[in-house]
Amino acid sequence: MIKRVGLIKRAGFHCIVGIGLINLTGAAFAGAWTLDSNTGVLIITSTAMHANTAFDGSNKLRPIPGYSKDEAQALIEYGITNWFTAIFQPSLQHVDIAAPINAERAGLGYTDIGGRARLWSNGSWVVSAQAVVSIPGTRDMSNLAAIGYTDRQIDIRGLVGYSFKAGTLPAFIDLQIAQRFRLGGPPDEFRTDVTFGIQPADKWLVLMQSFNVISEGAGTWGFASYNYHKFELSAVYALTPKLSLQLGGYSTYWGRNALQENGLVVGAWYKF
Repeated sequence: MIKRVGLIKRAGFHCIVGIGLINLTGAAFAGAWTLDSNTGVLIITSTAMHANTAFDGSNKLRPIPGYSKDEAQALIEYGITNWFTAIFQPSLQHVDIAAPINAERAGLGYTDIGGRARLWSNGSWVVSAQAVVSIPGTRDMSNLAAIGYTDRQIDIRGLVGYSFKAGTLPAFIDLQIAQRFRLGGPPDEFRTDVTFGIQPADKWLVLMQSFNVISEGAGTWGFASYNYHKFELSAVYALTPKLSLQLGGYSTYWGRNALQENGLVVGAWYKF
């Protein structure tokens, strides 16, 4: 059961979700903040993840066949108005599961389409609501490497952002609470994402992020209940006023019926 449940998760979007707005030599980031009208940001991200252990039903780590996933995503956010930002994110992925399973899948991953609306702000604080529909790139449930990536999903979340000074350094906190509806075998999920960002020097931004997922019971087709909790640390450098580069890593530090993932994140953020 742990082998099957460990495949139902999405990993790779985490370097983007939860990033707040902060002035960083012209770069603009998403999260609870909306973009100005007729401005946008393109974030191209590549992640490489591997797991050879998984948390069982008692939160203990057990060895599993090696599970690897490489994913490339292109997130486009565009300010339709000052209070509404459109979201579009296609992805490509390659999943490989070692012997004795010996399964492999390459092709389109999820494509996310949606938007974020600013409900209230007063300068330092902002409150927003966001809705995203995720369309799977495959419906082939016979391939074990595709399990967890075949169901349509709807993500509804509330977002709160706060920008402040940590001593003399610009900083922000971004909190997101989400209900994820999975329209297939996996169960629905309750999610919380927390990001702390700080600018320690000119052109540099450091992000510390926590991503937490709790399934709402068990699903159908043999999907058990699960939860997992990840921490990600990354740094963003503003190469030019419009282009920034990101490098980071993440790890699943606790879970139940879930993979113990360790991954590398590389990204390029372009403001237009």
